[in-house]
Amino acid sequence: MKAELLKRLFRAIATSDQEAIDKLTYVVIEEERSRGHTLLADQLENITKKSQKEKSTKPSKPASSVPENLQALTELPTSKRFNLPLVTIIPREKLRHQMVLPDNIEKRFCRIEREYAARDRLAHHGLRYRQKILLYGPPGCGKTLGAERLAWNTGLPLLKVRFDAMVSSFLGETASNLRLVFEDASKNPCLLFLDECDSIAKSREDTQEVGEVKRVVNTFLQILDEYEPSSGLLVAATNLNKSLDTALWRRFDDLIEVPKPGENELEFILKQTLSAIEVGSINWSTIIEQMKGFSAAQAVRVAQDAAKRAILDREGLVIQEHLEEAIAEIKVS
Repeated sequence: MKAELLKRLFRAIATSDQEAIDKLTYVVIEEERSRGHTLLADQLENITKKSQKEKSTKPSKPASSVPENLQALTELPTSKRFNLPLVTIIPREKLRHQMVLPDNIEKRFCRIEREYAARDRLAHHGLRYRQKILLYGPPGCGKTLGAERLAWNTGLPLLKVRFDAMVSSFLGETASNLRLVFEDASKNPCLLFLDECDSIAKSREDTQEVGEVKRVVNTFLQILDEYEPSSGLLVAATNLNKSLDTALWRRFDDLIEVPKPGENELEFILKQTLSAIEVGSINWSTIIEQMKGFSAAQAVRVAQDAAKRAILDREGLVIQEHLEEAIAEIKVS
């Protein structure tokens, strides 16, 4: 277990912060499972569930200061066959919410956030805020970051669907898992995030897909029609928008293409990422020209690699050469 995670867990125990304890124990279980320690992860999960069950049988205590929606989310939906969590809670402190977007795209994100904040006023006039959002665009352009930003600015817990646990080779089980996730998410305010949703929403016209895939897509479309989140949001993201079933698009309230950054955005990302280290004289126009076509994620990596070079060279000053070397390395890879 990472030292920082261990310290956070002990702090939570020392302060009797049950919300933090529940979240951190889940993070520990997921970390062990990702390392291949499946048996240990299952044992830890069983201990946690047993503890929660014992607490529920004890006499009720005075009202907790923890928000009700977060208390409810400590019991996550699991696959019926293997008892694996179908979603992962992303702790608020891990949410990234600083985005660099073109003005027109920034306005569309702001509109979603403003409508959510004014959802009661809109409902009073018979209007519904945008609840189902589809983000699409090339890899590394900020779709996942967009979902995290929406969760941060709305204050909603972010539940990320785990497609490794969701998708099953057993007939009908993927659709069953999918319905279970949506039923659970509809009970409590949250932002349900379906990253790479093309894995369950491929075009039914693709002759190479088997019947089970088409049944899953049919179920997904039906669920989207019926889904009424409890003061929450549904955000789906995909890199493969051309392979999505055409019927999927009209199920969403807003479709936002998150583009690759332009010249101004690239320069801003570089400078923002390098703000913690001293930067020498840089010909930014030359650097940006060399980064033409880079994604936001690649721009961040260029700046971080350049900063590492400066620190390792014991200069502590990022120069033109550091940035150019980082750019060249990404182009080769």
